[in-house]
Amino acid sequence: MRPWTAVTASAATSAEPPPTWTVVGDRGDAVVLADLDPDARELRRVQIAAVDLPGVVAERERSNPARWVWHDSAQRYPPLLDAGVRVARCHDLRLARRILAGNPHVADGTDLRRDDVWSDTPATPVLANGETLFDLGAPGGGSSTIEETLAEFARQRRALRSTRAGTGLHLLVAAESAGALIACEMHAAGLPWDETRHGDVLVSELGPRPAPGTRPVRLEDLASRLRAQLEAPGLNPDSPVQLLRALQRQGLPVGSTGRWELAGLRHPAVPTVLEYKRLARLWAANGWAWLDEWVRQGRFRPVYIPAGVVTGRWASAGGGALQIPRGLRVAVRADPGWRLVVADVAQLEPRVLCAMSRDMALADAARGRDLYEGIVAGGAVTNRDDAKIAMLGAMYGATTGESGRLVPRLRRAYPRAMGLVDAAARRGEDGESVATLLGRTSPEPDGAWVRAQSRASEADAREDEVVRARRSARERGRFTRNFVVQGTAAEWALSWLADLRMRLASMPEGRVLAPGSGPVFARRAHIAFFLHDEVIVHCPEEQAHEVVGAVRAAANTAGRLLFGDFPLDFPLDARATRTAAKD
Repeated sequence: MRPWTAVTASAATSAEPPPTWTVVGDRGDAVVLADLDPDARELRRVQIAAVDLPGVVAERERSNPARWVWHDSAQRYPPLLDAGVRVARCHDLRLARRILAGNPHVADGTDLRRDDVWSDTPATPVLANGETLFDLGAPGGGSSTIEETLAEFARQRRALRSTRAGTGLHLLVAAESAGALIACEMHAAGLPWDETRHGDVLVSELGPRPAPGTRPVRLEDLASRLRAQLEAPGLNPDSPVQLLRALQRQGLPVGSTGRWELAGLRHPAVPTVLEYKRLARLWAANGWAWLDEWVRQGRFRPVYIPAGVVTGRWASAGGGALQIPRGLRVAVRADPGWRLVVADVAQLEPRVLCAMSRDMALADAARGRDLYEGIVAGGAVTNRDDAKIAMLGAMYGATTGESGRLVPRLRRAYPRAMGLVDAAARRGEDGESVATLLGRTSPEPDGAWVRAQSRASEADAREDEVVRARRSARERGRFTRNFVVQGTAAEWALSWLADLRMRLASMPEGRVLAPGSGPVFARRAHIAFFLHDEVIVHCPEEQAHEVVGAVRAAANTAGRLLFGDFPLDFPLDARATRTAAKD
C-alpha cells in the first residue's frame, strides 16, 4: 500500500488529470481520494477536508472525469448536487454488491456474502422536522473508511472478472450505478408542481379545506347518503368492516369492499360507495396534508430508491412518487420559458418478453403498431381486450377465468415467448432461481418453503401439507415467471434513462432560469420524473424538439444494447407540453 499523501484542496485540483477510477472514502472527519489506474492499481491518495470535496470533484469533472467509486450514491451525491456539482459516472458499491453477492454467474464472489458494513441494507432516508430534508446514513449503519471502500471495490472487481461469458453483469452494474445518480438528481431538481392548480382540483373534488379532524364537505355528503341508502345511521364508511356488514345486510353477496367486487352489483349504494372510496383516497394520499409536506417552492421532491424491488424496479420513500393520480397531473406544469417532454413506452413488458425470447411471430405482431392489435390480426384471439388479458395472464401466471382460457391460444401462436415464461415458472416451482437478461437473480426460497416442499414429498405427509406445498410452489412459479420479464424491463428502462441522461448533459444551457430546479439544473434540461415506463424531462423551451429526439434516440439505443439486432421497436408516445395532463 502506498504511503499517505496529505495535500490541500488547491494542490489536489492542480495535479495531473485523474486516472480511470477515483475511490472516495473517509478518514475521521476528512475525505480520502484514492486514484487507481484502469487495472485498479493504486497510484496515489490525497486527503482533503470534507468541505473541500465539491470543489475537488468539480475540478476533476472539468479536466478529465474519472468514474467515482463510493459506498452509496444516496449519501455521497446529494451534498455535491447541493453545491452545484454534477458527476458523469460512478460505481455504487452498495447497489453493485446486491447484484453480485450470491449471483450464480459469479465464480469468485464468496467473500461478497459476508455480513459487514457492505450488507445490502440500503441507506434509509429519514424525514427531519417535517421537512423534505433527509439524513442518509452509511450502508448498514456503519462507516465507510477508505480501506473498507478499497477492499470492497477489489472484491467486486474480482467478482466481475470471474463472471461467466455471455452474462451482462458488467452492464447491469454500470446501469444500476447510473440509476443511483439519476435518482439523486431527480430529488435535487424536483418535479415542477403547481400548488394552486393542485389546490383547485382538491376544492373542485372535495370542497373547501376542512378543519383538522373533520371530513371535507363532499365526503361528508356522500357519507350521509350512504347511511340513508344502507339504512345504517351510525355507519362510518372509512371502516371496511362496518361498510361490508352494511352492504351484506342489504342482501349484497360481497366478501370485500373492493372496487372490482362492487362494480358489477345493482344497488343504489354501490355508485355512492365507489365515489366515496375514490375521493377518500384522493384526500388521504394527495390531499392538503400531502401538499403541505411534499411540495416546496414549486417542486415535488420524492425520494427514489433504485432497485427497491427485488426485480430491479424502483420504489420510493414516501410521497407516493410512483403513482401520480391522473386528475392531479394538471399540477405537473413547466416553469415559464420551459417545457415538459412526457414520454411513455407502449406495452413495455410484453415487448421485452418478445425480444428476450426472440419470438419472430410475436415481433411481427408488435412491429410498428399496437402489440395487442397485432395479436388479434394474427388470429390468436378475436379482440384487443382478450389479447391484453391473455398476455398479462401469461406473464403473471393466471390459470383460471378468462386468462386461463386464453393463454393456451398464445402458447400455440407464440411458442418461444410462452416457452420462456413457462420454463421460468417451472424453475421457480422446483425451488430454483431465475435470472433477467443481464443477470439479476431472483431470491432463493427461504428455509420454511424448502422444508415444506420436502415434507410434502415424504410418504407419510398429510393431505393438507401436500396441498399447501403445491400451492406455495405454484405461487413461487408465478413470481419467477414474472421476475424474468419485469426485471429485464427494468434493465431496459435503466439503460434508456442512463443514455438519455448523457444526451441531456451534452446540451447547452438554456436562456431562462428555473431557480426551483437547484444549482445544477436551473438552466439545463434534466430528467424530472421516472415511473417504470414513463419519463418526464423538464427542459428550456427552445430545446423541447431536440429533447423529444433525444428521448426517442435513447430508447432505440437501449433496445440495441440489450437485444442487439432483433427486429423489434419500442414505440414511444413523446410530446412537448406545458403540463403532464393527457388530453
